[in-house]
Amino acid sequence: MSSSTVMHTSTTDGLDLVADVQGDPADPAVLLFHGGGQTRHAWGGALGALATRSWYAASFDLPGHGDSAWVPNGNYDIDRFARAVADGANQFRHPVLVGASLGGLSSLVAVGEAMVNDPAALVLVDVTPRLEPEGVSRISDFMRLGIDGFDSLEDVADAVASYVPNRKRPKDISGLRKNVRQREDGKWVWHWDPKFFSRMGPDTAAAGEPTAGRFSPPLRLHAACRNVHIPTLLVRGGSSDVVSAEGAAELLELIPQAEIVDVAGAGHMVAGDRNDRFNDAVVEFLERVVRPSA
Repeated sequence: MSSSTVMHTSTTDGLDLVADVQGDPADPAVLLFHGGGQTRHAWGGALGALATRSWYAASFDLPGHGDSAWVPNGNYDIDRFARAVADGANQFRHPVLVGASLGGLSSLVAVGEAMVNDPAALVLVDVTPRLEPEGVSRISDFMRLGIDGFDSLEDVADAVASYVPNRKRPKDISGLRKNVRQREDGKWVWHWDPKFFSRMGPDTAAAGEPTAGRFSPPLRLHAACRNVHIPTLLVRGGSSDVVSAEGAAELLELIPQAEIVDVAGAGHMVAGDRNDRFNDAVVEFLERVVRPSA
């Protein structure tokens, strides 16, 4: 299996985007965009699995996350992320976009509003226009744990274990260094701009609306869905508290050609919870709908 190389590109408004790229550039491109508060390392082996199955795979850090640039004025919204996804995708020919959570919403808008040049397919990972409030609140609570910083990597591991109790806590926690950074005071904090978290509150949507928040405006997402005419797959965590069966059914009404795969034993973090099953579901879909025309 080939090793990853680091790719740098820029958004149209001058932000540096960083991605890990693996595979043969002659193969069809599959681009991975992580969820809010994560980094490009969150895909749990999907990058390498795609490359070994003859896909040219790239995993991006979204603005304000990982090694990509922070937004100087802290203005993080769906426009910013969708534009960044499109700018990254437009570096590739006929790409497949795979987005989890925030990365999925951003990919949906980028495709549905025709920001991406000639996309091949869209894969949404446990995200739809309808998000369940309790699941979203649990994500917010988890992210809030690291705002003031952790004293040690062990404390970081404890926080992750509390959010994903179904996942076995690793004995070697050194891999967590990819998702946190150490401040000058010695505290470990999540590897994203704290101003991003301050932008997570609801703004224009009505109180109690399941899709409230500046990253998931309902009317805009519904309109984007209706403009998606490429093969689309929703990979839903079978135990997800963020995407319900009703949310998945609504997506099918909005994107009639969409397909749904439930991954048993996985929560919202599908790729991390059941990596092999996630990889198999995505590759089976892509081999069927993309490879014949590649």
